[in-house]
Amino acid sequence: MRDQANDVFLSAASVWEIVVKHRRGRLPLPEAPEQFVRSRREARGVVPLPFDEEAAVQGARLPELHRDPFDRMLIAQAIALGLAIVTPDPLVMQYPIRTIW
Repeated sequence: MRDQANDVFLSAASVWEIVVKHRRGRLPLPEAPEQFVRSRREARGVVPLPFDEEAAVQGARLPELHRDPFDRMLIAQAIALGLAIVTPDPLVMQYPIRTIW
């Protein structure tokens, strides 16, 4: 992620999870999530990644190894787009994707 030659993406699924956790009081932020996420993402040159139809279809094909819907969305995107996921989650690592941690 620190190598400038790499593209780094932030999935809309992750943004959604941030908003949900903030609203439920489980993720304190110094400002509203929509401002916080956008300003931090832009400052670091991170590219927004929409959750699209191909990822949704891929998600429906996933085995039930992981039950977290946000993680399943990220896994589906990684498979559909050939991307790696940065995670220490051993359940995510069971899917046929590249993980980095």
